[in-house]
Amino acid sequence: MATPSDDDQLAAQWDAISNAQPADDMFDGGSNPVKEFGTARVLNQDEIDSLLGFDDARMGVSDGSGIAAIINSALVSYERLPMLEVVFDRLVRLMSTSLRNFTSDNVEVTMDSMSSLRFGDYLNSIPLPAMLAVFKAEEWDNYGLLMIDSQLIYSIVDVLLGGRRGTAAMRIEGRPYTTIERNLVERLVQVVLGDLSAAFDPISPVTFRFDRLETNPRFAAIARPANAAMLARLRIDMDDRGGRLELLLPNATLEPVREILLQMFMGEKFGRDSIWENHLATELWHTEVGLDAVLEEMSLSLRDVIKWKVGTQLMLNAKPDSTISLRSGNVPLWTGRMGQRGGNISVKLDQRLHKE
Repeated sequence: MATPSDDDQLAAQWDAISNAQPADDMFDGGSNPVKEFGTARVLNQDEIDSLLGFDDARMGVSDGSGIAAIINSALVSYERLPMLEVVFDRLVRLMSTSLRNFTSDNVEVTMDSMSSLRFGDYLNSIPLPAMLAVFKAEEWDNYGLLMIDSQLIYSIVDVLLGGRRGTAAMRIEGRPYTTIERNLVERLVQVVLGDLSAAFDPISPVTFRFDRLETNPRFAAIARPANAAMLARLRIDMDDRGGRLELLLPNATLEPVREILLQMFMGEKFGRDSIWENHLATELWHTEVGLDAVLEEMSLSLRDVIKWKVGTQLMLNAKPDSTISLRSGNVPLWTGRMGQRGGNISVKLDQRLHKE
């Protein structure tokens, strides 16, 4: 049975509950939640998007803030590889000339953008239908990817087969690419890979060899989905026709020449001072090195060494014509024979042991 003090406590608790904000007040006249309830705070959709790094303007993920910035922090931005931008600029100039000769038409090649992204994200973003050309960098022993979108494919086919100018290339959806279309695109890829090899020649000679042509991105996987890669988007215009071509190089492919791509200009030397190098080389010629002439070596037990006393004699097997070793520290340099010259003990060098 409750005591009067217990009744007072129950009454105080009931009064506190009745004065609290009701559950219906959590919604401001409908389904929109209020921002605060007691000490807890409820985030609205804009605040959640800002926290996660989403940008409503382009309905995507912003790389500059939020969780997206943390996820993409492991990617290498192309600004950190300045020489790579020089290579792609050179590629654009070479392709403009090569494609004019290839198509016998007025071709303009422009660089749309360069970016760094994960390989798996790029495969998921490829607009289908498209053709994916896998090529191998022979000297670097790794692979790259070339994407030709459907608009460029039909434009190239139309130009090479004598289509009229001023008419947009026909695009037929829902059918696979024919053998003729694949062969013409393969010829285009060969031209682009030749220009890409020429663009890398001043930095590091490399041969890009065409490997295969795929239409399914799953069969064009040349790296793990989480691996970082460099992507260059090129725009090819031929009067009223044209399309987009994308070149993707995984960071693992560029690793053999990464030190060169980090240079700000051609021929830059990292941390090297020629004045200091010449001074160090000059001083090395004046360095004094200790030289020991070893007549003979023997092995003794510690028990025998402890028994040594003043006057103890060590019997050596060396003879006047025995070969001795000349050493600097523990490094054997020469072998020779001991003799005497001008009242001094001398050594005549016979054979050099240490190679430069």
